Amino acid sequence: MARSVVEPCMTDLVERLVPDQLWVLFRRVVPPSEVKRPQGGGRRRAGDREALAAIIFVATSGCTWRQLPPVFGPSWQTVYRRFAQWNRDRVWARLHRVVLDELGVRGELDWSRCAIDSVSRRAAKGGH
Repeated sequence: MARSVVEPCMTDLVERLVPDQLWVLFRRVVPPSEVKRPQGGGRRRAGDREALAAIIFVATSGCTWRQLPPVFGPSWQTVYRRFAQWNRDRVWARLHRVVLDELGVRGELDWSRCAIDSVSRRAAKGGH
């Protein structure tokens, strides 16, 4: 059966949002997941690549977590929990560093367009 052009297959969408090169880098920084649930039973854990694609979709589309289309597989609650856990685990900061390192090794960083912000804390007593 042919796929509709309007409705892309979930794997196509996931691979477009999380290309193989990004997925390889992401797997280097994401902590291993709990494979076995302590209470036993339940559903199979949603895939990290699908969750990452859904997070990227929310971040780039402007939709809310609740508006996440079901095409990604995991529910919006699962995607949000995964986002929050990865945030607590500092996955995003580590991924940022790994991506910069990879681009630097390839000579693909253009430092001529960088900006540095020195404001890191509020001035005491109004800056006087």
